[in-house]
Amino acid sequence: MDNRSVSTRIPRSHSTSEALSEEPARSVSSTVDGYDNYYGHQHHHAHRHRYGEEERQSAEKNTVTIKVGLIGDAQVGKTSLMVKYVENCFDEIYTQTLGVNFMERTIRIKNTEITFSIWDLGGEAEFTNMLPLVASDAVAVLFMFDLSRKSTLNSVKDWYRQARGFNRTAIPFLVGTKYDLFVDLPDEEQEEITRQARKYAKAMNAPLIFSSTCASINIQKIFKIVISKTFDLRLKIPEIVNTGEPILLYQNV
Repeated sequence: MDNRSVSTRIPRSHSTSEALSEEPARSVSSTVDGYDNYYGHQHHHAHRHRYGEEERQSAEKNTVTIKVGLIGDAQVGKTSLMVKYVENCFDEIYTQTLGVNFMERTIRIKNTEITFSIWDLGGEAEFTNMLPLVASDAVAVLFMFDLSRKSTLNSVKDWYRQARGFNRTAIPFLVGTKYDLFVDLPDEEQEEITRQARKYAKAMNAPLIFSSTCASINIQKIFKIVISKTFDLRLKIPEIVNTGEPILLYQNV
């Protein structure tokens, strides 16, 4: 499927004017062949083309598109994570995703231009018929759940089963959202949710990441890890393993 050929039929998510800068969107580092490189000179766009000098130089650059699907129950924060990553904005007012949202963000590593094509599926049952649009041809799928609502973690099993039916090669990620609410839960509840999330991630052979959009926790790191897994790059990000902390487990999967 050509992602761009259908993008004009997908409504673009709207963001808010409230910007957060605790986790900057620039200078994302990784290691390629032992050298540190930086994803600089970034720009964000949706449904538009680049002209002029940038177009004339395109023949000299490698261009890669990474399609990423966001799947999970309603109100787990899929759209918020997408908008935060692409536009560095967060809106506390919940807006239901009707069908599918689509946004893009382009970054550069040396002479390679990488475009994240991010597809966000509404979590209501009425939209499951659109799951193939999000899952098919995806390089990575983020199976997302709300850390403060254990039922949304239980739902991951079914989302995973359905998505795998349309794409068995995508790299799965298990992403817990709303870590800022999770830390207010009783310790025993945090331990139980973390234990179950680790169990699911192991069964899925997936990185496990706890995140918070409103507090800018691990949002950028999710997409750094997507790149590292896609291109088999070594990433210098320490893992976080302790219960109660924003879990980041990715190295041995």
